[in-house]
Amino acid sequence: MRVFKFGGASVKDAAGIKNVVKVLQETGHDNTLLVVSAMGKTTNAMEAIVNSYFNEKAVLPAAIQESIDYHEAILHDLFENSNHNVFDKVKQLFDEVKGFLAWNKSPKYNFVYDQIVGYGELISTTIISQYFNEIGIKCNWLDVRDFIKTDDSYRDVSVDWEQTQERVKAIDRSMLNITQGFLGSDENNFTTTLGREGSDYTAAILAYCLNADSVTIWKDVPGVLNADPRYFKETQLLNNISYREAIELAFYGASVIHPKTLQPLQQKEIPLHVKSFLNPKDQGTTVGKGVGIEPKVPCFIVKKNQVLMKLSSLDFSFIVEDSISELFKLLHDHKMKVDLIQNSAISFSVCVDNRFGRLQELLNLLKSRFKVVHHEGVSLYTIRHFDEKAIESLQNGHEILLEQRGKETVQLVVK
Repeated sequence: MRVFKFGGASVKDAAGIKNVVKVLQETGHDNTLLVVSAMGKTTNAMEAIVNSYFNEKAVLPAAIQESIDYHEAILHDLFENSNHNVFDKVKQLFDEVKGFLAWNKSPKYNFVYDQIVGYGELISTTIISQYFNEIGIKCNWLDVRDFIKTDDSYRDVSVDWEQTQERVKAIDRSMLNITQGFLGSDENNFTTTLGREGSDYTAAILAYCLNADSVTIWKDVPGVLNADPRYFKETQLLNNISYREAIELAFYGASVIHPKTLQPLQQKEIPLHVKSFLNPKDQGTTVGKGVGIEPKVPCFIVKKNQVLMKLSSLDFSFIVEDSISELFKLLHDHKMKVDLIQNSAISFSVCVDNRFGRLQELLNLLKSRFKVVHHEGVSLYTIRHFDEKAIESLQNGHEILLEQRGKETVQLVVK
């Protein structure tokens, strides 16, 4: 049994869906489970629908219609017969979106978010499964919400592994199955989501429960690179990465592999392949049991638009456990994701991600107790397996505000 995951970029239009067919023809598709994301930027469009529902109902019909038009254009490109039943199936799914928003009484944003946003995956897999069957690739559409069971912490759920394992046993392994990434359901059968980019995690959950031979994530890059080509001119393909090394890279912010994806795969030593859907026969990257990375080259990770705060005591007294405990509580209460810390006897530096725009509120509280110097819009660079040449490549043209070195890793906050 193999699990393939295709993200939104691979199915963003009719040409992308036809390319998925080409991948399956080249790799074979017996005993295969496809996990598919919403098409293109549909998740963003669905989020816009939720935001309109709560904040600007006047534009809600237009927001829904925009997503309808996008998917209908793909349908017309794929199906010559406009009376094909897939048109009714997709219309029914959008009618469910409209119906839920009409009768919903819950004021809870996260609950409404999970009920609406997941329709992107339900629609994409409906279209693709119907297209496959139309062209002679027999496949079975599965509603992943019937299999992955979670708690009801909407948008931040935990998987009920025992229930999920039991339900996944019902999947027919002998044929091609297609299901949704990102989704699950709670004990009341309300839809839940596994977090943004959670489709990779879905693939890992199902692979774990199916005792799959492998998971392949199909991307628009040749595999896992040692740096993001959007920010670095020269990049190199990593042929092999150990689970441990991949978890380290994910922890520091490497975007190719979702952090939660690796843990269930490591437990059963299921190899993870990251390959190009443009060149499916190329080797790509394999993440599995082993030592380190091959080739062993410096790996660069960058996080943009961070905030560096340097705190020191007003009276030059030590910053000790009580102060640090209070600082972390404030960071937690203001939903600041901490990416780096450094402290001395009388100072404490922290680099954070101001994801929820609550920086000023936090600074006002901190300034009542500490001397605070902060820098907004800084970048945090992490280099795994660094050498001096790698560090020098980042120093050119940048002002280094903070540097922290370990045996394998160096982190630089630069302006």
